[in-house]
Amino acid sequence: MKSKKNLAEITRKDFELFSLGSQENNDLIYLDHAATSQKPKFVIERMVHYYKYENANVHRGAHQLSAKATQAFEDAREITSQFVQAKSNREIVFTRNATEAINLVAYSWGDSQLKEGDEILITLMEHHSNLVPWQLLAKRKGCKLRYIGITKTGELDLNDLKNKVNEKTKLVCLLHVSNTLGTCNPIKKISEIAHSAGALILIDACQSLAHKKINVEALDIDFLAGSSHKLCGPTGCGFLWAKEEILEIMPPFLAGGEMIQDVSLQKSNWSDLPHKFEAGTPAIGEAIGMGAAISYLQSIGLENIGLYEKELTQYLFKNLETIEGIRILGPTPEQQPNRAPLATFYIENIHSNDIAELLDSKNICIRSGHHCCQPIHEYYGISSTARASLSFTSTKKEIDFFTQELMSSINFIKEHS
Repeated sequence: MKSKKNLAEITRKDFELFSLGSQENNDLIYLDHAATSQKPKFVIERMVHYYKYENANVHRGAHQLSAKATQAFEDAREITSQFVQAKSNREIVFTRNATEAINLVAYSWGDSQLKEGDEILITLMEHHSNLVPWQLLAKRKGCKLRYIGITKTGELDLNDLKNKVNEKTKLVCLLHVSNTLGTCNPIKKISEIAHSAGALILIDACQSLAHKKINVEALDIDFLAGSSHKLCGPTGCGFLWAKEEILEIMPPFLAGGEMIQDVSLQKSNWSDLPHKFEAGTPAIGEAIGMGAAISYLQSIGLENIGLYEKELTQYLFKNLETIEGIRILGPTPEQQPNRAPLATFYIENIHSNDIAELLDSKNICIRSGHHCCQPIHEYYGISSTARASLSFTSTKKEIDFFTQELMSSINFIKEHS
């Protein structure tokens, strides 16, 4: 196990962007990890190896190159299965991203299992990816969407959840960790509440998978969506985990090649799990890259990552709290020690885009806007926020420089407004 004190020092050399000898951007401070993670050389090299030496379609060819590609592709499925501690590889469906994974559930399970009058519970803090698919499903099926509120500290209101769950509730959908509030939701408690009413539970784990260990069986959930590009892996790939018995009753999401067993002019039969849900040629290189990224994270240790990022988050908040007039959304590290390693903030009468542009001129990358979470911004009565998000490659020195330049940017805007 690597020491949390030296984690950034140990890992930064693995990323070309942060390497001291890099020809480009070696003075860049990247504080937008919640939007997308940087990719280590190990992942890039694994994908290059596939395209150089293993490039072939999977599951279809009888030749040796196809066998190599298929093995590498299915090895990535095994790595992903073990990562979330699934019971079987059959429970891992590769998708383009977490958004597609959620849509798969909405269209396949939702369209086949829900009826008019059924209810779906989601939260005010959801990313649009875990909101819009359910709005469309509710419209198609005549279902009712109900929203779970939040507390004054920005945490999920469990009493509101208990009051809204009833015999009509068929699905509870929520994120594990908020990309805006930083809130880490108590999934085990929520799953108990959902299941006590006979409802299933879906978790958007995009903001948690790279920061903490997840055991889908221990959490007692039914669906989980994950995304490669937030796991130090490539874009264009993600996955759905779901209980095998649920996947079995779900009809195919997309139809075409690969997902069939037999086809005639009269009818078609579907492939076994998980291939029933993987129509067409998949993102083979990207899936292999995601598997390599997961292996990389596991080599560091999710516990080590969590401890190091917890320390950095506390440091970030202490720095930001010295800035006059700043408002940080969500619970503080003291209120919720397991919150996400990010801080979303705003300054009255200063637009977040102006702050982000001035920081960018100093080679500091942060996010600004609504972060695909417009409802939570509406709840707070603001149109946009700025967000600094950390990873195990971040350092206290970077946080110090960011804080210094943030104060300078705020003062500059105030002086010229």
